[in-house]
Amino acid sequence: MELSLKLSSPKEVAERLAQRLKRRRLEANLTQEGLARRAQVSLGTLKLFERSGKASVEFLIMVAFALNAEQEFEQLFPPQARRSISDVIAKPVRLRGRRK
Repeated sequence: MELSLKLSSPKEVAERLAQRLKRRRLEANLTQEGLARRAQVSLGTLKLFERSGKASVEFLIMVAFALNAEQEFEQLFPPQARRSISDVIAKPVRLRGRRK
């Protein structure tokens, strides 16, 4: 059994992501209108995201490209490192989930 201590909620993670995006936008000296135009997303969606952290993955990727931050997505969900020799010898990793 794996123990996980989650120190924040998904909502908190989304809100911090929105804060970082806003900071990056301001560092690039872009208005919300300018970033929305550059990313080809709606201004309303950008405003909503900066305020609440709510957005689609597609929106996030488009904004990341507009801010030259797409490389960060390559680091999301990296393969888990093997922890012991028994992990290496163990049966192969499943490539699909189990049926309910």
